[in-house]
Amino acid sequence: MFADRAKILIRSGKGGDGHVSFRRELYVPNGGPDGGDGGRGGDVIFEVDEGLNTLQDFRHRRKFAAKDGEPGGKRRCHGADADDIVLKVPEGTVIKEAETGKVIADMSGDNRRQVVLKGGKGGLGNQHYATATMQIPKYAQPGQPSRELWVQLELKVIADVGLIGFPNVGKSTLLSRVTNAKPKIANYHFTTLNPNLGVVDLPNGKGFVIADIPGLIEGASEGLGLGHEFLRHIERTRMMIHVVDAAGTEGRDPVEDIYKINEELKAYNPEIAARPQVIAANKTDVIYPEGEDPVERLKKEFEPKGYPVFPISGVTGEGIQELLYYVSEQLDQLEKEPITFQQEYFPEEELLYENLPYTVTKEEDVYVVEGPKIEKMLGYTNLDSEKGFMFFQKFLKDTGILDELEAAGIQEGDTVRMYGLQFDYYK
Repeated sequence: MFADRAKILIRSGKGGDGHVSFRRELYVPNGGPDGGDGGRGGDVIFEVDEGLNTLQDFRHRRKFAAKDGEPGGKRRCHGADADDIVLKVPEGTVIKEAETGKVIADMSGDNRRQVVLKGGKGGLGNQHYATATMQIPKYAQPGQPSRELWVQLELKVIADVGLIGFPNVGKSTLLSRVTNAKPKIANYHFTTLNPNLGVVDLPNGKGFVIADIPGLIEGASEGLGLGHEFLRHIERTRMMIHVVDAAGTEGRDPVEDIYKINEELKAYNPEIAARPQVIAANKTDVIYPEGEDPVERLKKEFEPKGYPVFPISGVTGEGIQELLYYVSEQLDQLEKEPITFQQEYFPEEELLYENLPYTVTKEEDVYVVEGPKIEKMLGYTNLDSEKGFMFFQKFLKDTGILDELEAAGIQEGDTVRMYGLQFDYYK
């Protein structure tokens, strides 16, 4: 089965903790602190692999984690940095935050490699906290935590032109005639079960990439049929060839078919429905002469609306050359920049706990201060030492926590709780 979507959990590596140690050697009376720094945690990196065309590698494995950095050691030994984890994806893969659907990265165009989650920085060893007044610091900084994120991978094929239309109207036949693609062709619905790409080479030296989008039907935008599985693949196309069975061999009205498919495009994404479109009135080799000419009927209905109609036959090749030259001329007039999806979600901003707020609340007679920034500070501060407690007090003042406690009405002697720490408040 063609895999063009996957939901996975990615995790960056935790930074190694800083080390607490002191130099103790014979004949070195004042060795001092020599705890080393922790190593950096591994990043999660996505990279385009030209040899891939599906997301098959992510169908049976859901979690991808980088390794943690090594902790620091004695004698100022720096912990080893962890290796990054590199996830290979096909070109055209869009990485989204799973819950919100916001774009994190579009792996197309010039973007061949992107760090999506950065590993945590290593913590500083106690060698960094020695001062003239505090020569034996007994604390070190913990490494920054790892970060986890559920992401949705979506492959959106990169093509200039999309072939759209009801099943069994001849899209695959047309693709096989104008390119070297070899799609499955048979006289039944839903022959094509995944998008097929081909390159059109014209005698004038120009060309373009064309994609056969599997059979849309009425209600596809709401999940009916197979079309809803592949609508995303026309999001990068600059224009569309709307293939219709002009002969009505399936018993459907070609005019109604075009209106129905265009309504599905509009329901899925109005911007896509507004893109240039040309109608390929296929199967002219089996149109019977009696009655109104269906090609003329299509022209009367749609050319005044800006949709040129080209009668073609995928079997005999009649009219195809004219259609391709017209499409090539239209592409020359359209924006040549590839359609890409701009980043909307920034993991660094969302996940860095330094950017998260703290809260000051009152529970009965106790003022409670909580937040990731507080938890981090308590993780590397030794409150049992006088210098550590002075550092703690300075932190409360510099971050504005004391001001917020006073604004909340705290009085001398009131109790403040921060996670496992509880103390009385005095100015």
